[in-house]
Amino acid sequence: MEGIILLLIGLFSGAYGIMVGAGGGFIFVPALLLIMNMPPHLAAGTGLVIVMVNSLSGVAGFAKQKRIDYQLAIFLTIGAFPGSFLGAYLTKFVSTAQFYTIFACVLIGLGIFLQIKNRKGASSAPKSELEVKQYHSPGYWAGILMLGIFMGTVSTFFGIGGGWLMVPILMYLYKVVPHRATATSVFALCLYSSFGVGIHIFNGNVDWLAAFWGGLGAMIGAQIGVFVSNRMSGRLIVQLLSLLLIGLGIRMLF
Repeated sequence: MEGIILLLIGLFSGAYGIMVGAGGGFIFVPALLLIMNMPPHLAAGTGLVIVMVNSLSGVAGFAKQKRIDYQLAIFLTIGAFPGSFLGAYLTKFVSTAQFYTIFACVLIGLGIFLQIKNRKGASSAPKSELEVKQYHSPGYWAGILMLGIFMGTVSTFFGIGGGWLMVPILMYLYKVVPHRATATSVFALCLYSSFGVGIHIFNGNVDWLAAFWGGLGAMIGAQIGVFVSNRMSGRLIVQLLSLLLIGLGIRMLF
């Protein structure tokens, strides 16, 4: 029965996570904590395994649709590598309760910002790929590396990936169109989450039975998410992402 429950949670979280470019950890980790009564360190490690499996499955579909900016994803991953070790290091010294409170406020604020931008229809993302190229300067890539470091840190620390924050940053700060931002986020997540997974495995922070059933559901859910996301408007993707951020922020706050 637990396996079936984890399979269904993985299916839902995988589909929704891929649609918004965030991976499925933001739903799966709370489920492990609340439903399975799993200790936080095991939930984080197991959740990150689900994120990696979910994003790996989603990448296959996005690659066929030619929506991934591989150069951008690789630079994000290069930055995420040291960030993954930093995230693991911070878990030993940072008060989780305080960090959750601060981060929850950031998430809620970002979610409200996206809601406002979406209702006004004022997306700063460019309408063509030609417009994206003009931003590819040395300063642009330096910023992408710093973003990668931050994403790697957050992903390993919380075990939920970082696509929920990466997608709006790519859209509004780096002018990447929504459909390409979500696909690129998932590909980068697939690469840099593997670093965090390795660290959690080394520390014995993975429940492999839960990872198996949840991962199986996440693999199937990812393909559903890829299929649905290609038929969604960029505005709807932003709407779903903003709701995700607000919901995740409230969960962390309380």
